[in-house]
Amino acid sequence: MLALAALRANGMDIYQKGPVRRVALIGTGWYGKSDLFRLLQVAPVEVVGLCDPDRQMLENSAVMVGQRLPGKKKPGLYKDYRKLLAEQKPEIVLIGSPDHWHALQAIDSIKAGAHVYLQKPISVDVLEGEAILAAARKHNRVVQIGTQRKSTPHLIDAKKSIVEAGLLGKVSHVEMCCYYHMRANGNPAVQPVPGYFDYEMWTGPAPLRPFDGMPHRRWWRTFMEYGNGIMGDMCVHMFDTVRWMLDLGWPKRITSTGGIYVDKNGKSNIADTQTAMFEYDELNCVWEHRSWGTPTDPQYPWAFKLYGDKGTLCGSTMQYDFIPLGKGEKIHKDVVYEKEKYPEDINEPDIELNAAPATRLHMLDFLKAIDNKTRPVADVEQGYISTASCILANLSMQLGRPLVFDPVNKIVTGDAEATRLLKRPYRGPWIHPAG
Repeated sequence: MLALAALRANGMDIYQKGPVRRVALIGTGWYGKSDLFRLLQVAPVEVVGLCDPDRQMLENSAVMVGQRLPGKKKPGLYKDYRKLLAEQKPEIVLIGSPDHWHALQAIDSIKAGAHVYLQKPISVDVLEGEAILAAARKHNRVVQIGTQRKSTPHLIDAKKSIVEAGLLGKVSHVEMCCYYHMRANGNPAVQPVPGYFDYEMWTGPAPLRPFDGMPHRRWWRTFMEYGNGIMGDMCVHMFDTVRWMLDLGWPKRITSTGGIYVDKNGKSNIADTQTAMFEYDELNCVWEHRSWGTPTDPQYPWAFKLYGDKGTLCGSTMQYDFIPLGKGEKIHKDVVYEKEKYPEDINEPDIELNAAPATRLHMLDFLKAIDNKTRPVADVEQGYISTASCILANLSMQLGRPLVFDPVNKIVTGDAEATRLLKRPYRGPWIHPAG
């Protein structure tokens, strides 16, 4: 990845003159389009299909893609992703749908022969994630997860220059947090489903909630029916980054407490307050989120902190700071922007400018893995571990006890009730990939 970053810095986008990739996007909302536009910036692409159960969003997305690829063949527009896969047979599928759709869409794309770029978290239950991993390995497909902190230039530098250089010494405690006020809430009335929106298809295998407004952006994330709350949305990023930084695998034990402590007046059923501990040998990785109040460190409201006996590393999407023990030199680095090289970023609606360079590098790493038949930096197995660990934290909070997961036998050791919760029921006629 450092080599790729150096190539990008020299203006040598090695994939821009490569083969044209046949690409489809499932889920044309905010981050689905953002991922597609980052790929368009680094490789020749033919967008063969777009899929979304919201016809208005789908058609608007087609217009935006057409503006990015003037003169190119217009993509096919689909409500049902299965029809897209059957008719277009894309080489690459980007999945930006809500979390409750990730497993079925990823597995069906893999079975159809596509390599997959899958947004995090990879699943809403543990056995879905296991099924995605099994499908990727069986069909020998590359699956890159959208945990792009592993491709964030300043965090790559922190891993190499601080962690691997030994400046931290022995790391024996980690803190991770998110204090964004991002938990949507309210009591909108039940209303008719608009004619342009297929609510049945959008809901798919998840429970069918009474329709109380368009679920896009933050509204669906506020319900456990569709995801795993702030734990599954934000902790998965930071925990995955910490595991990558410190070369950690599965936690030995996971404990979590929390609930809705403050914002009790709306329909939201995700925790507004939660603490989780992921235990390793002589190391605890502790997560905390609050969607209310002030952050403990205003400079790092969504972040990780690695505490070693020689110093501390604070990291976020925006910067990192190394603070040595004693009189050593402090080190600070900021996020890298590429607004001069990619001026179209500036006018893209809702773009996360700080994340755009990381996602471009993530896409380049994805393409490199496809071409070289290797594993990408955010391989599905690592995405599975990070996602499943966050799901297990939620189960620990729900059950009120620590959990020890056995990834070989796919059980929670000594806990039949928790083991049953590794797979949640599907709404018919959809069938859970674990059977």
